[in-house]
Amino acid sequence: MRLKPLFTLLIVVWLAAASVPALAQDGGEADPLGGATEFAQAEERASVTLILDWTPNTNHTGFYVAQALGYYDEANLDVSIQEPTDLLVETVVVTGAAQFGVGYQEFATYALADGQPIVSLAAIIQHNTSGFVTLAEDDPLARPADMGGLRYGGFGQPDLENAVLDTLLVCDGAESGTIEYIDVGYADPIPLMQRDRFDLAWMYYGWTGVDAELRGVDLDAIMLMDHLDCVPDYYTPILITSQDMIETQPDVVAAFTQATARGFAYAIQNPAEAADILIEAVPEIDPDLVRASAEWLAPQYQADAPRWGQQSVEVWQGFSDFLVENGILAEGIDAEAAFTNDFLPGTIEE
Repeated sequence: MRLKPLFTLLIVVWLAAASVPALAQDGGEADPLGGATEFAQAEERASVTLILDWTPNTNHTGFYVAQALGYYDEANLDVSIQEPTDLLVETVVVTGAAQFGVGYQEFATYALADGQPIVSLAAIIQHNTSGFVTLAEDDPLARPADMGGLRYGGFGQPDLENAVLDTLLVCDGAESGTIEYIDVGYADPIPLMQRDRFDLAWMYYGWTGVDAELRGVDLDAIMLMDHLDCVPDYYTPILITSQDMIETQPDVVAAFTQATARGFAYAIQNPAEAADILIEAVPEIDPDLVRASAEWLAPQYQADAPRWGQQSVEVWQGFSDFLVENGILAEGIDAEAAFTNDFLPGTIEE
């Protein structure tokens, strides 16, 4: 998939939709709130903390919208949104230092396999919008096999990263183990590729890929959502809480989840206005990037799901099985216990 500079955002959004599985192209037709017109409130005024996974970006837009438009206040909540610490989000949530967190299914699966009592409350984005990219002029990509022989700039999870890369290679008839792994941490990959530090990077297109387009950088991409027959889909990012919160303060969990759903529903239906809210809340953020990313992500938050946040046992089970098959986990997790849709607003037929 060739990602051209951003001549017009509408073309980019159309191309992105074309790469989503067929059902996901209908995103936005179903009510993001599942038909709900009334929303949960905490029984008593409650103060809660949300810990982010990264510096604020458009994956978080719904939280800032819910804050700015008073949805949390209407839910009888005082919400503090905090940027991450050196600790894993799952650890912060389990210890009670934050009641809610933004995580990823991959790290949540590791935590669950380790016995940490966390639960995913919502899929913030319905499908995996990440992919492997190269500078198109230097290392053209047309298919996964083209990644063979390249130098990959990894972020420090070589077991998972190599498993995904090798699976894509083998699935496309190429030999595994032919990609060189270079650990570069969580650095901006584009400047490093331009300096020839490595050739291939894994990026979330909705932020880093859109940013590259705005910079006029021509990328080629192998998007994971185009190869779900090889690597199973998984939710990234997700909204998590602790099992203790669900057991002791279910009213607060419902209130927070449903107010957040209202925020993301607004971002789906009003991306430009939602972008402005995020820009006002985080003035140091790049406004052009936020606006372009908000438009790109608007149809991806819900995609083909019957409402925003909906999760399925098949997705959790499929990714757990993938980790076991590749020797990353010794045993799979209880996929049914890993998540719940019970706190989302509205009702749908499961």
